[in-house]
Amino acid sequence: MRRLLPLLAIAASTLVARAETFDEAMARATTDYSERLAKAADELNAARTRITDEKAPLLKEMRDAEDRIVAAQSQLQRLKSGDENAGEQKRKLLSELDSIRKNTAYMSTLAHDGLTSFQQGLLPGEAQLIGDKADTLAGKLDESSGIPSGTSAVEVAAFLLERTERALGGYSAPGRSLIAGDNQVLSGTFAFIGPEAYFQAPGGGKAGVVRPRAGSAYPVAYPIASWSADESSHFFEGKLALVAADPTGGKALRLSETRGTLLQHIQKGGLVAYAIIAVGCFSLLMILQKLRDLTQLTVDPQAKVDAFLKAVSDGESDAATLAVRQMRPTTRELFETGLAHQDASKEVLEEHLQSVLLEQRLHFERRLQLLSVIATAAPLMGLLGTVVGMVKTFALITVFGTGNAAKLASGISEVLVATELGLVVAIPTLIAHGFLAQRIQRNLSILERYALDFVAASDSAREEKAGTRA
Repeated sequence: MRRLLPLLAIAASTLVARAETFDEAMARATTDYSERLAKAADELNAARTRITDEKAPLLKEMRDAEDRIVAAQSQLQRLKSGDENAGEQKRKLLSELDSIRKNTAYMSTLAHDGLTSFQQGLLPGEAQLIGDKADTLAGKLDESSGIPSGTSAVEVAAFLLERTERALGGYSAPGRSLIAGDNQVLSGTFAFIGPEAYFQAPGGGKAGVVRPRAGSAYPVAYPIASWSADESSHFFEGKLALVAADPTGGKALRLSETRGTLLQHIQKGGLVAYAIIAVGCFSLLMILQKLRDLTQLTVDPQAKVDAFLKAVSDGESDAATLAVRQMRPTTRELFETGLAHQDASKEVLEEHLQSVLLEQRLHFERRLQLLSVIATAAPLMGLLGTVVGMVKTFALITVFGTGNAAKLASGISEVLVATELGLVVAIPTLIAHGFLAQRIQRNLSILERYALDFVAASDSAREEKAGTRA
């Protein structure tokens, strides 16, 4: 473009000044172009020099920047490597921390289970000595249940180890215990050896084996009569002595306590048991009364009655009257009525005899059906007690659950005792009713037969009199 500009200028000048020759114009143009070319070359050289001067610092800065970039990349690589190492270390630490937490939680669980088993296995009386310490340790374990702490578990382990070492060979300690029989609370000395615990009152009193009592803060000491005072004193002093042991582990003592008296047994049945006992007493009075009535409902033997009937049929009124006086009350009443109306017609005589029989039946069968009702109602009352006891049992289960057997025992006892008492009243009453009904019916049937025989004998005597008159 720069080369065309001079040519254009020359052409323009040529057009303007037509008088200038071509050679002159070319010479002038060449001169001018040469000057301009030289000037442009100088400017180019100056520009190159300036570029060279300016390029050197830029190249130096570029090399410095590249060095910094390389250093930064190296630093970044080192940081990435350090970050990866830190992450790996963090993961290892977290894994170790989780393992430590699991181990600590496992130790706490073992400590809690061990302490619970230890508390449940305490001998009677030991709770007074170490119960507070065990409760304190249990409280620490419960407090650290959210964030397991190995310190509490170590304390529990040390405590259990100490108690185990102390229990080896047995030991004695002061304490307080109830005395079986009088329920007095006395201060004395406990001796723990193996699975047994013993207690001796102060002053070398009677020693005995110790058993726990439900609902009481103190255990119960049962004196052993066969354990002499000298032997027991030597034992509590740590000397060589004979020791009485219970091979049943206290089950025999607890069994004897559960038996109780008859009144305590009835009380277990609740209000329904008292109602059943009242009905049973009433039934017993009725049975005694009916037995007394049965002794009055005695009939004479057939031979004696036949002799009387023969006298009647023969018309021997004096002999018949004498024989009647020697008979038993029920038979005598029947035949006295018959003799009084012997001269009446057969129908009238039968009506009078039937009246006596009905009167005796009403007398001797009175209240007999009441025994049948009692025999039927007593098992139903026992069933009522069963239902009441079951309702109570389910109510206790709702409140205390199924794990508390002592709470459930009262409801179950009421169920069984009420049923037992109902059967105890019903069975004898049913047997007595059957016996009395059979004996009364038998004697009344005999009296009815005697009445028929008397009517027949009276008819025979009447016919003989009519034949004699004819």
